[in-house]
Amino acid sequence: MADIEAVLAPWLESRFDVFSASETPADLEDSLPMIRVERGGGGDGRFSLHPQVYVDVFAATADEARTLSNSVRDALVFLRGPVNGAVVREVRCDAGPSRQPWANETIYRRGATYTVSLRPA
Repeated sequence: MADIEAVLAPWLESRFDVFSASETPADLEDSLPMIRVERGGGGDGRFSLHPQVYVDVFAATADEARTLSNSVRDALVFLRGPVNGAVVREVRCDAGPSRQPWANETIYRRGATYTVSLRPA
């Protein structure tokens, strides 16, 4: 079955030309802006997956984080078709981008939750 992090992270990186991965790097301050894609649960069927996905945007300013996270949301809810070894059927935004805490106060984080319906290509 398709790994949702391996499907979405490269797609987001190429779409927005920003670093995207499933984990934040130790040198996050030097990698901004960054998009983190992380599976948080969801169901797996015999022929399809419906993972819940947390998508966090990290940026140097609040405006940059807000703008990028809104652009990511807009792109994801319209994503359909073949993507990195999977076929995306639907993306639903369960909780839109909102400010999230982060240990380093000089980094701004906005997070959203999505459910992605897909099957292997």
